[in-house]
Amino acid sequence: MNVVVCIKQVPAKDSTLRPSEDGTWIRETDISYEINEPDAYALEAALRLKEQHGGSVVVLSAGPARAQTVIREALAKGADRAIHLDDQAFVGLDAYNTARLLSLGLKGEQFDLLLTGLQSDDLGLAQTGVVLAELLGLPHATIIMDVQPADGRLKVKRELEAGWFQMVEMPLPAVLTIQSGLAKLRYATLMGIKKAKTKEIRRITKADLNWNDAEWANRCVIRRVYVPQKTKQTQFLTGTPKEAAAKLVEKLKFEARAL
Repeated sequence: MNVVVCIKQVPAKDSTLRPSEDGTWIRETDISYEINEPDAYALEAALRLKEQHGGSVVVLSAGPARAQTVIREALAKGADRAIHLDDQAFVGLDAYNTARLLSLGLKGEQFDLLLTGLQSDDLGLAQTGVVLAELLGLPHATIIMDVQPADGRLKVKRELEAGWFQMVEMPLPAVLTIQSGLAKLRYATLMGIKKAKTKEIRRITKADLNWNDAEWANRCVIRRVYVPQKTKQTQFLTGTPKEAAAKLVEKLKFEARAL
């Protein structure tokens, strides 16, 4: 089974985030980066499928040169090769344009399964995977907790609300968005790290795509990023216990809208 995994480099969870000077994103010069957690679980699912059914795992990532850190990490864990859409012009694209870009990176690739993380840790839109499936004309399923190929088809387990799950059977090829916690993540071995240095990373720039900035205007734009202001307010309810209770219920109902 040949699997493609989309991975993204995101700010590390322990980074101190500060709004940028123009207030439209965070300052990226003083933070560290790591692989997006749901994408790490998508990679783990792909590597397990390869171990169980054979085939190959190809990593696909879009981002600046620093994204090669997470690409090398994926190769060290067992991915066979990688495709890096490497250009500063690819930074800051919305979910739709990111999916368009990834679909261009997949041209010429033959795969049975395309995996993405459920959502990214930085934006959390949970749209790129399903938009990519639509652009490729492939069936898709989301919030996947288990993947079982059988007789040229897939049986997948979807996580629903309130502890419920849904079992779905679907044809191949297909696109799945993987939920965090699907399986225990592996670490890269020393041998894997050494092998990663010799594995192929195919680099694609905007020159290779005949890029035209006017055709890639974002449909979703972040206007402002800011730190919420913390405020406190204390109100004393006077009167008899019955009167105070009535005032409290009124405030909870009409001000806090908790009732």
